[in-house]
Order: sequence, then structure tokens, then C-alpha cells
Amino acid sequence: MGTRTPTSYRGPMIDEQNAPHDRDREPRYEAVPGVVLRPVSPDDAETLARAYRRNRDHLRPWDPRRPEVFYTTEGQAARLRDLEALRRERRVMPWVLAEDDDRGEIVGVVNLNNIVHGAFHSTNLGYWIDAGHTGRGLATAAVSAVCTDAYERLGLHRVEAGTLLDNTASQRVLAKCGFEPIGIARNYLHINDAWRDHRLYQRILGDRPPAG
Repeated sequence: MGTRTPTSYRGPMIDEQNAPHDRDREPRYEAVPGVVLRPVSPDDAETLARAYRRNRDHLRPWDPRRPEVFYTTEGQAARLRDLEALRRERRVMPWVLAEDDDRGEIVGVVNLNNIVHGAFHSTNLGYWIDAGHTGRGLATAAVSAVCTDAYERLGLHRVEAGTLLDNTASQRVLAKCGFEPIGIARNYLHINDAWRDHRLYQRILGDRPPAG
């Protein structure tokens, strides 16, 4: 919807105002053989647009309505420019899962959104996996790795995620990655043309990680 199993290492608290932004130092993981998890790049607009078009029906039950421009290379290029600006401000950390070959097709997305520092040091997690690549353990591998990075490199304390009440596949991924349910949020997001209740989860990143 990760595989570096998080360690119990107490990650550094990063000075978000003064820490340099260095793309070359950002991590890259093998999620499963043949698929890498890496930070999104401004060069990903074309393949990201293809991925969203390919998965339009697959994602419709879980995603908000998108404007048509969202599914174009131009729309994704504009979106990636906005994400890059937010990332430089340490407000988001967007990732993609990509095939590790010459084409590098994107087969999944993992985002840390709404990053808050100060006394909170928290973020919101969102993710999806290409319809043709479900059942391979990609979501679990990616979420686990992103949580490790959030703790050890970004210095965050907590990750929150929400799923539709009937999205049991995503709920299983979160449970495997050490998230705990914290309640139901009524009419939480406007999804598929209606306000939908969501089950909320959190993971305290300093807690002992799940085994395996």
C-alpha cells in the first residue's frame, strides 16, 4: 500500500531549519527483488502520470476525485515542483516504488505528508501499490522502510495513518508494520464522491519494532 525492519536506535533530532537538503545522501532501498524504494524525483513526471492512469480504476474506491490534468505529464510535473518546494521546507517526504531496470516504471507511491516538527515531530502516511503488483509484500516493505527513515534520518517521533473502514488489506499492512488503532474519525475524508469514516492508526517510532 516495509524492508528495512526498524531498529531500536534512538534517531537524531534534526535541526529542520538549518539542515542541508542533499538529494545524493537520500536513501534507496530494495523493497523486493527488482523493485526499489527511493525519493521521488522531478524527472518522474511522465512515468508517474502513466502509473496513475494505469491505476485509475484501481484507486478510485480509495482516493479523492482528481482533475483530468492530474493524469497528464504536465500535471504531474507541476505537482512534483510543488512537492519539491515542500520537501525543501521539510513538510513532506515523498517516495516511489520503481522497477529496477532501464524503464524504471513506478509501481507504487508512499508519502509522508503534513510533517510537523517542534513539540510534535509527527507526520501522516499515505501509500498505494500498482494493481499488477499487489500481493508481493511491497506495501509492508515500503512502509517499514519509510518509518525507519522517518525516525533515523528525519528525527520524527510519530506516524499517523488512516484507512477506510473496509480497507482490510491496508489495515493488515499497518498492523504488520507496528501501527496501533487509535479510533474512528467520522466523515474524515471526501472519497469517491462522499464523506467517509476512517479508522486511524499511529506508530510511535521509538517503540520496539515488530519482529521479522
